[in-house]
Amino acid sequence: MENNVTEFILMGLSQNKQVQQLCFFLFLLFYLILMTGNLFIVITTHRSPNLSSPMYFFLSFLSFVDICYSSVTAPKLIIDFQAKVKRISFAGCMAQLFFVHLLGCTEIFLLTVMAYDRYVAICKPLRYLTLMDGKVCSVLVVLCWLGGLVHTSIQTVLAAQLPFCGPNLIDHYFCDVHPLLKLACTDTYVVGLVVVANSGLISLSSFVILVGSYMVILLSFKTRSAEGRRKALSTCASHITVVILYFVPCIFIYLRPSTTFPEDKMVAVFYTITTPMLNPLIYTLRNVEVKHAMKRLWIKRLLGRHQRDPDGKFSGSGIASVESVSKRVTGN
Repeated sequence: MENNVTEFILMGLSQNKQVQQLCFFLFLLFYLILMTGNLFIVITTHRSPNLSSPMYFFLSFLSFVDICYSSVTAPKLIIDFQAKVKRISFAGCMAQLFFVHLLGCTEIFLLTVMAYDRYVAICKPLRYLTLMDGKVCSVLVVLCWLGGLVHTSIQTVLAAQLPFCGPNLIDHYFCDVHPLLKLACTDTYVVGLVVVANSGLISLSSFVILVGSYMVILLSFKTRSAEGRRKALSTCASHITVVILYFVPCIFIYLRPSTTFPEDKMVAVFYTITTPMLNPLIYTLRNVEVKHAMKRLWIKRLLGRHQRDPDGKFSGSGIASVESVSKRVTGN
């Protein structure tokens, strides 16, 4: 059967004009916070010598993925709030589907790797630097990308080969598999099962692995001192929060047959925009080292602009001012 559809019409989050205007400013604010917060994380972890451990390497990569992930859907969503007709070409729809699942699945695998990193750091602290050296961390990041690539290739090929011969109205704010299956002019039962196996089982199995790893970590707290338990819990709390916010909506959307609900697009906001926006806030508010590194780095950069000699070097008074301010801010 031939494909007669050259473009799709996205319905977006709401058809109400007033709601669309409110959402335009709200999601624009969300996107600016998301970009600013994640860029701060990336720059801070790369410029701060104190944040050179594997945990911060993965955190920096997570922020980079979040920037790319949200940029696939959020700008189009924001622009569409002002558009009368929310069009997207067939090729653009397939490209959006490809990158949403590439980056989304990469983030799932990355969160799983970060859980393993926390397990090694807390349960095997003496072997941590050996087990999680630079080469191992780089290999794990590459495997996350490859896993995401395999996953999204399956999703995109399945969607691109579907015949679309009539309706082209997608009840969503971006191109995803389930809404496209609903428009296909053929029986999509088998394809739907493949989607569940490919997307749903990846989300569920990764979530089970994450829960299991944290149960092991919690059991290991019995042999720790009160201070050790406090530090370990503080380190894991932020990761657990991100996992719940990200995985529960993904499991709700993808671990079911190819059926759609009106609530799906609101649930999708959590893993495409809300969680990437909250990640920097969660990690910085729960992590003293990141907060201190940000204060040191950005205070030094701000004061450094006004404390340079003509030859470009910092003056002695400038260094003293930076150190004194940093000590007062960080409490060191």
